[in-house]
Amino acid sequence: MTWKNKRVLLTGHTGFKGSWLSLWLQKMGAEVCGLALEPPTAINLYTDAQVGKNMRSVLGDIRDADLVLRTIQNFKPEVVFHLAAQPLVRASYEDPLGTYSTNVMGTAHTLDAVRKTGHPCIVVVITTDKCYENHEWEWAYREIDRLGGYDPYSNSKACAELVVSAYRNSFFNPVEYQKHGVALASVRAGNVIGGGDWADNRLIPDLVRGQISGAPIKLRNPEAVRPWQHVLEPLRGYLTVAEQLLQGNLSVAGAYNFGPEQSDTKTVGWIANRISTLWGRNAGIELDKKTQPHEAQLLRLDCAKAHAELGWKPCLPLPQALAQTVEWYQNWNNGVSMHQYTLVEIEKYVCRVKAAEETTA
Repeated sequence: MTWKNKRVLLTGHTGFKGSWLSLWLQKMGAEVCGLALEPPTAINLYTDAQVGKNMRSVLGDIRDADLVLRTIQNFKPEVVFHLAAQPLVRASYEDPLGTYSTNVMGTAHTLDAVRKTGHPCIVVVITTDKCYENHEWEWAYREIDRLGGYDPYSNSKACAELVVSAYRNSFFNPVEYQKHGVALASVRAGNVIGGGDWADNRLIPDLVRGQISGAPIKLRNPEAVRPWQHVLEPLRGYLTVAEQLLQGNLSVAGAYNFGPEQSDTKTVGWIANRISTLWGRNAGIELDKKTQPHEAQLLRLDCAKAHAELGWKPCLPLPQALAQTVEWYQNWNNGVSMHQYTLVEIEKYVCRVKAAEETTA
């Protein structure tokens, strides 16, 4: 299908994922409107890649229910991608109430605005792989596994999933689609990497800052295992879900995992060493011996449902994803215009996906 002239609302468009998705949709000719706070860091992808110049942008808080409702009433989106969130585990320990109000009530505000507006549309809510009740076992988590979350961030995302389920059952039930015209899905991705992420207390930005400054990099949890993937991989999954729903495939109105191949599930220490090698400068890696709040040690995603029902499979292996990520930051550090550079990276990825599909056809 084509995204040309489709009206698409993104909450959280000034964030890392939101900026990449905004550019991708713009590139495909969509009419994009964003609702978000100012970019979360002084240096950010939204500004550096000039994300806002070809889209509408509403600056405000997802916790403001009236603002969310007005934005949806005025724009009348055909598709809503809800990405607005407090996305950091450690920040959730510092501000649990802010995390819950943003991640849970922000989701409820978005869905209720769609309900009140009564305008037919597709809604895709982005949560996280951390929404599962993590038993630290070797098995990968499936969409039917129990939701939970140890820390406020992870738990708030599990709560957001429950909000999605309640609204789907109560107001947007696929059985009554002809009556309400809304199709609702949720998507859960692993740890995403890619150029333009500058968040505090997140591995890749911390590593990049260390490489640029030459200061030693402190790792809190080098043995922790995570499902790493380039940001464009799950974004393709989100777009695929929306496309299927737009085409009337209501069986997709559910939850989906988007993660890498199991071989790309690596430790934090492995990632740190790889980044150092790719950058070509060893900034030094140290163990942070301070007492740290709890974070999961082992987390894997089972993406069989996305493979079987959507035909989605990862196509960018982790070594290549890391190489592209380092190249993006190095070009940024050398003063390259990141707007065009980021668009070219999206185009190369699209070509890679097409080539992979043709090979397996």
